[in-house]
Amino acid sequence: MARRGSYAKGVAKREEILERALDVIAREGFRRTSVKDLAEAVGLSQAGLLHYFGTKEQLFTEILRKRDELDDAALGAATGDRTDVDAMREGWVGVIRHNQRVPGLVHLFAALSVDAADAEHPAHEYFIERNRRLRETLAEAIEDRLDPRVDPETAGRLLQAVADGLQLQWMLEPDLDMAAATGALLDILVPPGEDAT
Repeated sequence: MARRGSYAKGVAKREEILERALDVIAREGFRRTSVKDLAEAVGLSQAGLLHYFGTKEQLFTEILRKRDELDDAALGAATGDRTDVDAMREGWVGVIRHNQRVPGLVHLFAALSVDAADAEHPAHEYFIERNRRLRETLAEAIEDRLDPRVDPETAGRLLQAVADGLQLQWMLEPDLDMAAATGALLDILVPPGEDAT
């Protein structure tokens, strides 16, 4: 019985670390936040913090997983039970708008995605799976109203590439409205409230 309680406490502490890390990195920035800072934010030593994750890279990967979990929940809340294109548009653009309020997490995502191009990096599989799942979700949401000349998988890939690319541009040009640019692309691919012909 003690083992189960210990496991539950470990899971709860891990969640606390991830939630706190999201706040600290969003506020302070990825480059200005050390493992020591994250450990102090939850009352642990660096070794104590890494006990829950193994390595710094695995910790940062799990922070992004947690961010995705929260974004998925927000996307679901924005769309409710609706699975139509307009609901997806509202949710997707909302997530991108939210990203503009958490620059540290955008920097973490960009830095880790570059590092994860190496197949040996701990975040490699995370990014492969995340990208596949995101493209499929986007493609499925728009395929019924997509211009028939455009393959849904290609459209999903374009939406993802534009979102990722806009984040890079936004880090260099903070006045860029990523949500508006994404909405404009969606208007071209699947005009609001119209069926593809």
